[in-house]
Amino acid sequence: MIGRLKGIIVLKQPPMLLIDVAGVGYELQASMSTFYKLPEVNQEVTLYTHLVVREDAHELFGFNDLRERTLFRALIKISGIGPRIAMAILSSIDPDAFVLCVESGDTASLTRLPGIGKKTAERLIVEMRDRLSDWHVNGANTLAGKTDVKISSANQIIQDAVSALIALGYRPQEASRAVAKVAEDGLSSEEIIRRALKDIN
Repeated sequence: MIGRLKGIIVLKQPPMLLIDVAGVGYELQASMSTFYKLPEVNQEVTLYTHLVVREDAHELFGFNDLRERTLFRALIKISGIGPRIAMAILSSIDPDAFVLCVESGDTASLTRLPGIGKKTAERLIVEMRDRLSDWHVNGANTLAGKTDVKISSANQIIQDAVSALIALGYRPQEASRAVAKVAEDGLSSEEIIRRALKDIN
């Protein structure tokens, strides 16, 4: 198992990364949350990784920190949540905010995530509560027993764009890939949607 990589970023093409580690190029897929925290091309980066082995491919996923990887590993153990949907979720919501949704039983917020319907949201809450029982939420705020979930504006824009494409009939995985491919800092959700639709078509 490859658990961590430290090397030079050769290519950044969301959701794909190419990292040179001592002359060997590793291709990884990363969430938009990780992409926003990456240094520029030709700069050094350290990423925690998870290797998914399938019959037809070996896929390496990269994460900015251990918390994101921990949540990814918990997500892919849930029936109906594969690596693609897990990465789409991590691209749309902060890990702490996701955990707060699970702990508070907030199905409404979970169903706004790409690829998550009501039944899947309910299954996430039931199955992940125990797995995330030791998770320490950084800066969690509660008021009158209600969880205050804060999603970064960048992640919210990505989430809105993915949700819009799903509403237009695209599959969650297809929508997430299309948005990740065209998303850039400073773009509105509307512009991202236009670019994604142009790229898909």
